Amino acid sequence: MTEKHLSSQFDSELGAVSSRVMELGGLVESQIRQAIYALSQFSVEVAQQVIAAEAKVNAMEVEIDRELSSIIARRQPTARDLRLLIAISKATANLERVGDEAEKIARMVLSIISSGAPRSLPSLELRVASDLASGQLRKSLDAFARLDTTAALAILKEDDLIDQEFDGFVRKLITYMMEDPRMISPSLDLLFLAKAIERIGDHAKNIAELIIYIVKGADVRHAAMDEIELVVR
Repeated sequence: MTEKHLSSQFDSELGAVSSRVMELGGLVESQIRQAIYALSQFSVEVAQQVIAAEAKVNAMEVEIDRELSSIIARRQPTARDLRLLIAISKATANLERVGDEAEKIARMVLSIISSGAPRSLPSLELRVASDLASGQLRKSLDAFARLDTTAALAILKEDDLIDQEFDGFVRKLITYMMEDPRMISPSLDLLFLAKAIERIGDHAKNIAELIIYIVKGADVRHAAMDEIELVVR
């Protein structure tokens, strides 16, 4: 078998596993949308659908990792190809954790509904943060598919927006609980739910950092923004 043939076969395997990662990303994006819809509509049925989807997310993570292990064992890749495979594995783990956060949101929704909390809870105010987080995830997956470091850098710069929304919501929630102590328990559910949304943004950020790792060979997880900009440029 020629080297060219080996290379094309390896590229085909990489393409197949990358497609599976994108499929997983689409699934967890759907989970997020459904979880937030369940919250806005107080829908038990949709919340249960999100929870049920978690088994498929977990199964896909295991399948992708198995395929990655097989590729590494058979192809023994070096340099950038190995970085790519490692990054795909880490991106897959981050996506699985996004699914975990979506499941947490759905379970919090069920808890809020079962508590009989009124619809006047400020749950809709989480919409901005959830839209930001899901948007960041979508952009990070798109950038990952294209290995676009410029887009990855933009995602990292926007991460603070989600944190700001979370901090603002926490302040509003504290005020809400002080005005009506009976709502402390369901409000705490909302607080944990907001934290889950913030973590989704964190996972999108992690995926963006992996793009820079693949292309530039630099680990920027704990680097300052000006240092990351130098690496990307």
